[in-house]
Amino acid sequence: MAYDYDALYRNEANALGKPTPTFVRYFKSLPEAALRVLDIGCGQGRDALFIARMGHGVTGVDLSPAGVADLIETARAEDLPITGHVADIRNYTPRGLFDILLIDRTLHMLDQDERLAALAGLLRHAAPDAHLLISDERANMAGFRQVIAADTAGWQITKDTKGFLFARRTG
Repeated sequence: MAYDYDALYRNEANALGKPTPTFVRYFKSLPEAALRVLDIGCGQGRDALFIARMGHGVTGVDLSPAGVADLIETARAEDLPITGHVADIRNYTPRGLFDILLIDRTLHMLDQDERLAALAGLLRHAAPDAHLLISDERANMAGFRQVIAADTAGWQITKDTKGFLFARRTG
């Protein structure tokens, strides 16, 4: 990962701006409450914070100690149900199963083999009926679709457009 996000996060609050609008709309459309969400590449929490403010429990993971520290500081100040882990997603193993796996523009930072292996490993932590929400480079979507199709749990693609790939676990 060539870009130094840790330096960015140390020097700028809310460095990546507001939550991704497509994810905001998606979470607002869900009828369920109190879902367990894994935010991969959470940074300072631009997505994790709004998700937790909606009442969901969030586990955020990011390579940047400064980003995760900012996330945890805000979560504590607002008493939000967020835990954060500093880890490299290439070898990170989440604890338990999650209702939503959120990957917002993170996988493209890895080379193709690492990117696809990381996604395959994360899918093993999806609960039955889980949602997978990916935002990434359009060129990477074909590989993601292949990983999803190969997963033995079974997935149905629910959105595949303009750099977004959403799926729901069917098995």
